[in-house]
Amino acid sequence: QVQLVESGGGLVQAGGSLRLSCAASERPLSNYAMGWFRQPPGKEREFVAAISQSGENTYYADSVKGRFTISRDNAKNTVYLQMSSLKPEDTAVYYCAADAARRQRLGRRVYEYRYWGQGTQVTVSS
Repeated sequence: QVQLVESGGGLVQAGGSLRLSCAASERPLSNYAMGWFRQPPGKEREFVAAISQSGENTYYADSVKGRFTISRDNAKNTVYLQMSSLKPEDTAVYYCAADAARRQRLGRRVYEYRYWGQGTQVTVSS
């Protein structure tokens, strides 16, 4: 059982930046591809970004490409999401998730991720 704990959320003005962190209990974290998802108010959970076990490969939703960067530090068992040029439509609860499967491509569907954190709120004011 992998326990994931997100942190770093908060209130920020449009155009600002935040860095989310996801600390994992499981060692080594390098066993898992990791992803970030978000759930805006009243909407379904949606994919944001994913990173491979080694960190060599990443994939982003079109809505965040060029603004968000996913990274990981396996030595610290932590995954990050650096968010810049934030927009009000980025307001959501952000979740990190771990994918234990070995896939030919990075997972981008909710059902592909087995373990989830409790989420952290990000609010972007206009």
